[in-house]
Amino acid sequence: MPFTKFTNLDFDQIKTSIKDYLRSNSTFTDFDFEGSNFSVLIDTLAYNTYITAFNSNMVVNESFLDSATLRENVISLARNIGYVPRSKSAAKASVSFEIPNTSTSAQITLKAGLVCVGAVSNSSLVFSIPEDITVTNSGGVAKFTNIEVCEGLYLSKKYTMNDSLDQRFILNNSDVDTSTIVVKVGTREYKRVDNIMNIDKNSEIYLIQEISDERYEILFGDGIIGKKIESGTEITVSYITTNGSDANGSAFFSYSGTTTDSDGLNVNPDSTVSVTTVSPAAGGSEIETVESIKYFAPRLYSSQYRAVTARDYEAIIQNVYPNTESVSVIGGEELDPPQFGKVILSIKPKNGTSISDFTKTQILNDLKQYAVSGINQEIIDLKLLYVEIDSDVYYDSSKISKVSELKSQIMGSLEKYSQSIDLNKFGGRFKYSKTQQVIDNVDRAITSNITRVKMRRNMKCVLNTFAQYELCFGNRFHKRIDGYNIKSTGFKVADDTDTVFFVDVPSANSNIGILSIVKPTSQTNKFEVVKKSVGTVDYLKGEIIVNTVNIVSTDLPEGVIEIQAFPESNDVIGLKDLYLVFDISKSTINMVKDTITSGEQISGVNFPVRSSYSNGKLTR
Repeated sequence: MPFTKFTNLDFDQIKTSIKDYLRSNSTFTDFDFEGSNFSVLIDTLAYNTYITAFNSNMVVNESFLDSATLRENVISLARNIGYVPRSKSAAKASVSFEIPNTSTSAQITLKAGLVCVGAVSNSSLVFSIPEDITVTNSGGVAKFTNIEVCEGLYLSKKYTMNDSLDQRFILNNSDVDTSTIVVKVGTREYKRVDNIMNIDKNSEIYLIQEISDERYEILFGDGIIGKKIESGTEITVSYITTNGSDANGSAFFSYSGTTTDSDGLNVNPDSTVSVTTVSPAAGGSEIETVESIKYFAPRLYSSQYRAVTARDYEAIIQNVYPNTESVSVIGGEELDPPQFGKVILSIKPKNGTSISDFTKTQILNDLKQYAVSGINQEIIDLKLLYVEIDSDVYYDSSKISKVSELKSQIMGSLEKYSQSIDLNKFGGRFKYSKTQQVIDNVDRAITSNITRVKMRRNMKCVLNTFAQYELCFGNRFHKRIDGYNIKSTGFKVADDTDTVFFVDVPSANSNIGILSIVKPTSQTNKFEVVKKSVGTVDYLKGEIIVNTVNIVSTDLPEGVIEIQAFPESNDVIGLKDLYLVFDISKSTINMVKDTITSGEQISGVNFPVRSSYSNGKLTR
């Protein structure tokens, strides 16, 4: 049935189109009568056309990476451009223990597999190692120091190569941490590669790819790209299946491992083995999501496994360090002063706010194979820029029963917004108008809100040491000529026993102000100057410089001083290496009764007016 123009996908529209065709091209007269048999046939045709159109639309959508929704289709399309989605990552802990024994063997081997059991959230999880670890047996004690254990169950599978079959090497378990896979062909251990660069016919390598149901397949060489495995050769693949992020935080372990001597005989401990936790379990993460695959696959492909642009670094770092949540890449030419030939990297891990020096070194070593010659990379510590709000929320008392419940709902909605894609990333943006909308839309009892925005950086002090500090906020400071623009939590300096604070002294003729140290007096908002000039405040750049000062203690734990500033714009941006965080825990929500809307005061004479501007308090 030819149609000159057919774009309708709705059932009723399709049915109408069929009737219009019959009306102009047929002698039938009862097609428009709903009770006729012909009408049933038209319904059947329209239904069949509708289902066919729907299926065709879905098939076409699943043929492109941008529009595909099924995981199997997404990974298949990503595979075409050489992208392997990140697997689940096992939480890793570092432990030490000693095995007292009566063995005369010079060496003791801790066998691959179960090593200890960890406790987290009232449940027990097993921790394993993917390969044997051998140490010296000295004086009847085998000392295993700083052993890295991975949460999960150790499994092993054997295959026999058969050229006569269309053989596939599939790991039948889901939840595999691919970083723990060890492949041995005969007695030779093969190396995993991500691409075929510098690979020849003798390279003992393998590749992996994700297939259906979040399982993985091992691929070997064909004699041209990678060494071909001879028929009859035994292949052993061992790996760890993990629970991902569920094990993060596990810090208490009990020994459950197996040890052998040089002859392979079991060695049992003479007494109970006590496990010392060097570092608790961390770094566990879930399998890469469909959205992440669709984002990073084309970017890694466009990088062609070389780190040149910022986008290249972003994609490659996600590949070499799967625990990455967000990356900031700054070229040396953007620094002040410029540092040509250098790339500055800042990485936010998925769990926590810092990465160890060992991990930094490992990432930099992995980047060398992708980086351009003559360009040096440096990983700096994460810099967090916190945004807080102080909001007065007006409500209609006639529409709610409990103010505390309404406040809890507001906090919950703000907490949800704080996890949105606008925030919690480098280059994130706190949107003032959207925050006000989030508050107003919580309940119809809310009539309006007056919200003030604050920025905060945490200054980590080197206690009992003369040191200098620099805090960049990346956003212009609002400058009140009477001061009270910069505030801090309390601390103590070497030559004064009282608690002191940072304050700013603006200049009417300059964008540079003076940073002073003061202490409060008995009079409200009056203070005594302890040190008139200990640094500078650049209101235009949003930068605070603290000159040499000896801080001996802080009111907050871990030597932290919270320094607060008011932004010139209520939309705050995490520029360059600043990771933006909307801190709900330090924000304040004040519930104010709207006496006009509630009908208590029609004239509004005693309406509770709240200021839209920052307060004049001395301290934070």
